[in-house]
Amino acid sequence: MGHDNAPTVSSWHAHVYFDAAGRDAAWQLRQVIAERFAGDIESGALTLGRFHERPVGPHPLWSFQLGFGSERLTAMLEWLALNHGELDVFMHPNTGDDLRDHRDSAVWIGRSHELVLTAFSR
Repeated sequence: MGHDNAPTVSSWHAHVYFDAAGRDAAWQLRQVIAERFAGDIESGALTLGRFHERPVGPHPLWSFQLGFGSERLTAMLEWLALNHGELDVFMHPNTGDDLRDHRDSAVWIGRSHELVLTAFSR
């Protein structure tokens, strides 16, 4: 079922979702990630984004972002699947088609949430 004209994945984003009640748990998870993956962060293989205490872009909840290449996908997916606690994680590839990446190619850990897809309207 290969698609020769399928877009290429340049990288991945994982967004850890939280709200006011989950803020402390999210901050703690972010600190654990910063320590556990310090080498990847220092080398640039993993980027740890800002801690947004408000919805940003298409994300309906507060969040922080992790960015990584496809070579780190399995390790990050496995680690987040086992360590996300009560928090939900939204993952998507980056292919250059933001709407498709977020709407059609999403991976959820925990519960899924409805994205604000109008964020991609121009």
